[in-house]
Amino acid sequence: MDFYVQILCNDELRDVLLSLGSLTASIVHPRDCFHQIVRHCAAGVIFCHNHPAGDPTPSKEDIEITRRLREAGEMMGVRVLDHVIIGKGRYISMVDDGYW
Repeated sequence: MDFYVQILCNDELRDVLLSLGSLTASIVHPRDCFHQIVRHCAAGVIFCHNHPAGDPTPSKEDIEITRRLREAGEMMGVRVLDHVIIGKGRYISMVDDGYW
């Protein structure tokens, strides 16, 4: 499970790898994520990770880390636009699917 962020910086989208994970988990900490986000002077971000098992339904951990990332973004003035989870042949947008 790899964790990426798409950074909007000067009207340009950049993909940045934040964490390489194992088959079942990826360790993600807001401090580490926002280090890269601030480094690139981002105005907004879209977090994205994959579920190798194929089902993109957010886990409790996915929902919790998204809440923490949104809070950190609010404090730092960086808009968290979405968190997208990719599975086999489909994806979940946490915004579109009502997780916030």
